[in-house]
Amino acid sequence: MAKKRKPNPKMQEWIDARKRHHLSHAQVQMARELGMNPIELGKLDNHKQESWKMPLRDYIEHHYLKRFGRSSPDNITSVEERLRLAQQKKATRRASAHGRSRVGSLIGSCASWAARGQVLHDRSAHGRYLVPGCPD
Repeated sequence: MAKKRKPNPKMQEWIDARKRHHLSHAQVQMARELGMNPIELGKLDNHKQESWKMPLRDYIEHHYLKRFGRSSPDNITSVEERLRLAQQKKATRRASAHGRSRVGSLIGSCASWAARGQVLHDRSAHGRYLVPGCPD
């Protein structure tokens, strides 16, 4: 059974901010693209005590429209979905890295050098041709 990993602390801050401030996935993505800090969203979400401030949701949407010229991102992905995709990508990279070994890749490069006719004509002590980068 695979070990369940904790999410990235930065991503976890966005997950907590979404729950705390009742934001949608689109609004969280807009805030991230605007470069907002999830910890400091509470300062902006204070429209009940400071009546001159906009509600946080409207504030994010207003600034996103002002900066990017569109009302919402083209494709919306939740923070959890981004996290899951990043973990999948990391797992596939690890699996492919464990499948390859340095010696195997060098032997493969030796074969490709020999196939292209780029083998040096000096013979080693074992009677094999020398190829740059070969383990012999």
